Amino acid sequence: MLRAMARAATAPIASAEPKTLPRVGYLVYRVERRLRARLDEELRLIGVSTPEYVTLSLLHERDGLSCAQLARWVMVTPQAMNLVISALERRKLVRRRPDPQHRRVLRASVTPKGLELLASCDRAMDRIEADMLGDLPPDTVETVRRALGSCAHSLEVTNPSPRPRPLGGRTAAA
Repeated sequence: MLRAMARAATAPIASAEPKTLPRVGYLVYRVERRLRARLDEELRLIGVSTPEYVTLSLLHERDGLSCAQLARWVMVTPQAMNLVISALERRKLVRRRPDPQHRRVLRASVTPKGLELLASCDRAMDRIEADMLGDLPPDTVETVRRALGSCAHSLEVTNPSPRPRPLGGRTAAA
């Protein structure tokens, strides 16, 4: 028995090298999961959730979106987005105003207080991206940026209406 244990202890270790190249989708998934974990932690320290940060960023880029439009952009249900917007509004980070043509539609905008918070969040994202991309030369970073943008666009064009998910990311059982 001792000889068997010694043989097992000194046996060559199977190669940890993959037999094939990893799938691009898997690599994107790994990056997304690690990026999200880092972002969640950094934003928690600032006092904002990742969905709130994404919403503030989107409203900063596209002022005046309705809750339904924001939900489509973020791919969550309108109910989930309403919870995010309501929380941001209570904290005076966004404000809503009636649409002049459709009084029932409320248009959201980032407030000055929301812009200050967004700047802090962006600095956190800058640090995370610096860690993630730090070993790459600037021209490669731009190539990655263009490639990921192209991939996102291709998926949007070939499947333009993915089913929204609740805020927690889980889908309801049918």
